[in-house]
Amino acid sequence: MLKFSILIFFLTTNVFGISVLISKEAIGFKQKLEPSNLRLMKISKLKKTCIPLTLTQVQNNEYRTTHYINEKSIICQNDVKIYKKESVIFNFGGLEIEKRGKIIYQNDDFIRIKKENGKIEKIYKDGRLR
Repeated sequence: MLKFSILIFFLTTNVFGISVLISKEAIGFKQKLEPSNLRLMKISKLKKTCIPLTLTQVQNNEYRTTHYINEKSIICQNDVKIYKKESVIFNFGGLEIEKRGKIIYQNDDFIRIKKENGKIEKIYKDGRLR
């Protein structure tokens, strides 16, 4: 009777678990979150501050990590953000150049762009370097 009750206990603990995504390998800062790098598991406890990310969210949107995520860590919604492609297109007549980043400042002579890595680049509108 004792063995049977222990068996029932272990089988029901997994039924009442919470489904979460766990990283198979370490994921770097601002890297794309791929479904192939994640594994679905059921756990019994979850931190109060963590709202788990679902598999459908990962499949429907493109996410980038907000910090380094260790291997076998639970993926929460505050660990990732939805990626928006921000780019600036320069048109020099027949030549078009696209740079990733966000415009910070613009005047008649140059444009300042903040890149994804945080560096600021100054590009002159007439095509010169300095």
